[in-house]
Amino acid sequence: MTKKTVRDVEVAGKRVLVRVDFNVPIEKSSGAILDDTRIRAALPTIAYLREHGARVVLMSHLGRPDGQVVPALRLAPVAARLGELLGARVEAADDVVGPSARAAVEALQPGDVVMLENVRFEPGEEQDDPKLAEQLASFGDLYVNDAFGTAHRAHASTAGVAKFLPAVAGFLMEKEVDQLGRVIAEPERPLAAIIGGAKISSKIGVLRHLLSIVDTLLIGGGMASTFLKAGGVAVGASLVEDGQLDAARAIVAEAAERGVDLGLPTDAVVAERFAGDAASRIVALEAVPDGWMILDVGPQTVQAYEAKLQPAMTIVWNGPLGVAEWEAFAQGSRELARFLAKSQASVVIGGGETVALVSDLGLSPAYSHVSTGGGAALEFLEGRTLPGVAALQDR
Repeated sequence: MTKKTVRDVEVAGKRVLVRVDFNVPIEKSSGAILDDTRIRAALPTIAYLREHGARVVLMSHLGRPDGQVVPALRLAPVAARLGELLGARVEAADDVVGPSARAAVEALQPGDVVMLENVRFEPGEEQDDPKLAEQLASFGDLYVNDAFGTAHRAHASTAGVAKFLPAVAGFLMEKEVDQLGRVIAEPERPLAAIIGGAKISSKIGVLRHLLSIVDTLLIGGGMASTFLKAGGVAVGASLVEDGQLDAARAIVAEAAERGVDLGLPTDAVVAERFAGDAASRIVALEAVPDGWMILDVGPQTVQAYEAKLQPAMTIVWNGPLGVAEWEAFAQGSRELARFLAKSQASVVIGGGETVALVSDLGLSPAYSHVSTGGGAALEFLEGRTLPGVAALQDR
């Protein structure tokens, strides 16, 4: 990584303002955290700072409160869970930059940790308001960004504060940039990518960029139906972006021109309606019934994709092959996840739904890297500069 990290700066005795990504799923009625993966991912940086005598001030968002205080999106349960994992008390402030936050920061001793309230309760956060950024910066002597999942956003807590404080990367940020950067810059070949998700419009940039570097590109998810229709396949009532048919044809043509092995489904699990309990069956693509919709790839497609992936030495997967949150339409993604867990290739998993899938299967440790960034990982793979990374000091 070309950016400085916490290893490159002195932290002892300093107030260290740390942007983390604790946007975790919380059960509404009980307040219980359903998946603490993102909290655990930040533990190495927080533990390092505590062990080296820093006073740690954490910032995170949770959900989309749109600049309003939403009680269900307060960070107190997250602070409590972090405290359990650290084996130490984590003070939860009642506000972001108000009197509660200031008092908590002023009371910090070396090794202590305080968590500010949800930064998106402040209207200026998502507008990268310089006044809010300066207020946040007043709580620190040093800024550490360990929130790769929000690094593609130029917000007050991700990029703005770096204008007022020395800014370096945390260990999670370093790992994400290194692992994803290796896929782009120096992968062991053959390099294969599996890209799924609902809409091609959100993935065009990454698909085009990947075509310039991959040897194999496999398409899944709802966006596969747009590719199939663009190729003349009748896909019934499946989700199709008719405005993207030409873009799909262009990607297919570019893949052929570059010699990239482009894989599309050859069979599918179809349903009579968009519901988890809908009647469904496996059909060949030329036999999708009128009025039915494709909600997963079929077993023949999974087998074909596995054969294409067999020789790969580096594989990146972003986006499920079907509507994976429903049991009946998750089989293609699950079979692929199990196959990749046994692969000898370096496997990088990204995207919120894909990460949730492999986590639910207990397979995360089997892969080389499971990214905490959804949109950030996609934009990185697209070759874009991420504001949260660009704001950090160069080595």
